[in-house]
Amino acid sequence: MKAVIRLSIILLLASVLQAQTATPTATPKKKAAKPVSADVQALKDAVAAQQEQIKELSQQLQQTNQQLQQTNQQLQQQLQQAQAAAADAANKAAAAQTEASQEQQSVGEMKGDVADLKTNATNTALTVQETQKTVTALESPAAIHYKGITITPGGFAAAEFVRRSRALGADLPTPFNSLTMPGASQSSMSEFFGSGRQSRATVFVEGRLKNVELSSYVSGDFLSAGTTSSATQTNSYTFRLRQAWGQAKFDNGWKILGGQMWSLVTENKAGIAPSDDLGKVNDARPMTIDPQYSVGFTFARQYGLRLTKDFGDKFSVAVAMENAQGTLTSHNNDANFLLGSAGANSSYNSTSNYTFNPSPDLIAKVAFDPGFGHYEIYGLFDRFRDRIFPCYEYTSPSCAVSGLTAPSAVTAYNASKNGGGFGANARFTFADKHVVFGLHGFGGSGVGRYGAAQLSDLSINPTGTVHLIKGFQGLGTLEWHGKKLDLYSYAGVEYAGRSYGYDNYLVVPTTTTSLTTGLPVTTYPITPNWVGYGSPNFRNDGCYIETVAGSGGFAPGSLSHCAGDTRAVIEGTAGFWYRFYNGPKGRFQFGTQYSYVTRQTWSGANSTGPGPFSPEGLDSMFFTSFRYYLP
Repeated sequence: MKAVIRLSIILLLASVLQAQTATPTATPKKKAAKPVSADVQALKDAVAAQQEQIKELSQQLQQTNQQLQQTNQQLQQQLQQAQAAAADAANKAAAAQTEASQEQQSVGEMKGDVADLKTNATNTALTVQETQKTVTALESPAAIHYKGITITPGGFAAAEFVRRSRALGADLPTPFNSLTMPGASQSSMSEFFGSGRQSRATVFVEGRLKNVELSSYVSGDFLSAGTTSSATQTNSYTFRLRQAWGQAKFDNGWKILGGQMWSLVTENKAGIAPSDDLGKVNDARPMTIDPQYSVGFTFARQYGLRLTKDFGDKFSVAVAMENAQGTLTSHNNDANFLLGSAGANSSYNSTSNYTFNPSPDLIAKVAFDPGFGHYEIYGLFDRFRDRIFPCYEYTSPSCAVSGLTAPSAVTAYNASKNGGGFGANARFTFADKHVVFGLHGFGGSGVGRYGAAQLSDLSINPTGTVHLIKGFQGLGTLEWHGKKLDLYSYAGVEYAGRSYGYDNYLVVPTTTTSLTTGLPVTTYPITPNWVGYGSPNFRNDGCYIETVAGSGGFAPGSLSHCAGDTRAVIEGTAGFWYRFYNGPKGRFQFGTQYSYVTRQTWSGANSTGPGPFSPEGLDSMFFTSFRYYLP
């Protein structure tokens, strides 16, 4: 570009010089000037030099033009090649786009196929899962679901027997407070009973709402007898309700429990929670085959309404109201009181007595789980009431002034008595939870029925009012738990104190013949009398003397002059459970138990007065059990 500009300038100067050297046009003649040849020659030389430069520049320009043409041609060729390549690329791009569209369509179709495959796979997986759930539900009771709840059937079938060295006429549950006295004919005979009646059926139901877990549990066995039950051929024993409760467990630690359940006085293994016998057993029941468990164990299975608050997993508090009842043992009392009645045929056992309870039993418990051991403290309040008939002894001074000639209820009234007690439990585990050691104690007034030995709650004063018997229950526990073998041993005692009084108004009607008129005359002499429980004036000398059996062969002779009021029942027991199999197909186990029990009585009198007559009943018992538990 610079060369072209320079060439243009040179051509312009050359044209100017040519114009200056050209022949001038005619002008009017003037006086001729003298030519300057040197200047002209110089200009010519300059022009020649310029022309030479112009020639060179022209050559350069020509070369430049040739180069530009070559470059232009090359660019044209390159452009044509580029255009051709672009056209080819465009064609290829179009073809590729077409192919890509086809491939995209194919990919879309493949994606659709893949999505269909995923859907089918998902549906298949869900079907497989549901099938697995169904199969699991059939194989594992914990997986049975119905309308958002989980239903877990359970229980076990049991083949068990008991052999006692002294007959009690009892199946597996041992009536500890009925161990026979030395003079009883049964003490000279042993007994063997085989039984499947402890077999159990259970159902546990649980569901979940937003902030509360709902659950219910029902269990039963066959340890009850109907009026047609017998062991002669078909062993037709009746089904017995053990537990039937419902619970609402809130996420904030509150729990509401209601129904028939293990009483709050029953010791727990951790915290305060009900037991369902399905692997969630939380009560610390002895592991005995004997369904009456062990002497010294405090428990009841009855109606209750319970409120519990858990403060984490270290501390729990509970209060409960539970069904009340009373057990009575009293001697020589007049019929001047009413405590209850036999059960109504329509709802209760007509052969059993039921006290008329003024209020429920009230129980409060605190449980601690600090990390080493489990500890409980609890208290019980109960209340007893009867109706008093002061003028049953109508000859007493207070009734004689009314002119009564026969027992009367005109002055009858109700009288109540408060009772209760306190208890404490401690349970420790050692050696990686293989060894368990426990101590239990409970004592108070009117609490006998809460012990395994079923000692009496109360006796009756001479006036007909309730007199509560002081009692105590204690149990020591030592257990070893292995993978297949469990060993256990227990030592327990239950105690009942004396409760008696002196009645000055025992009326014994006597009929004699008048010496003056010869007519019969009835008199009502007042005879002093000891009444109640455990009096040292009660005769016990007859407890050692066997009497003749009654007719029919099924009526052991009744001992005369044998009050035999229990002072203490003591039992030592040991046994084991061995699990042959414990897995997804259930559990099959075998166990044995040996127990030695003694029933000691309060000392009594003989026909001549108080004496050291303290008869003792004892028994040696051996149990075995084969059980299959549902998985």
